[in-house]
Amino acid sequence: MWLSKRDRQGQEPVRQARVGQVTLPGDPAAVWTGGERREVAVFGPGGYAWRPGAGDEVLVLKAGEEYCLAGTRCAGELSPGEVLLTGPAGSSIRLGAGGVVDITGTALRFNGAVLAGEVE
Repeated sequence: MWLSKRDRQGQEPVRQARVGQVTLPGDPAAVWTGGERREVAVFGPGGYAWRPGAGDEVLVLKAGEEYCLAGTRCAGELSPGEVLLTGPAGSSIRLGAGGVVDITGTALRFNGAVLAGEVE
């Protein structure tokens, strides 16, 4: 019995959360956290879907024997209470202070109809 206790005393505790970098984008993804982990499930808030890109800095959580991505490091200048959604090629929607909604991109489409810009 004393041998089993001795073995456990020398072990480092397993970290349940760490920051990693996406090596293979998508869902599932692969991340580097000191070693590469593959088949990592991607999670987000209800009603919100996202796919991490290669090189993104992400929060990796260990749930039992599985790993999952919980989000990316926040980027961009925001005031308290603001929300910023970003997409590829510089598209974004900012819900800003004072009730301002700022939409950036090459075109604006609403229910399939192009309201501004050109869609290729």
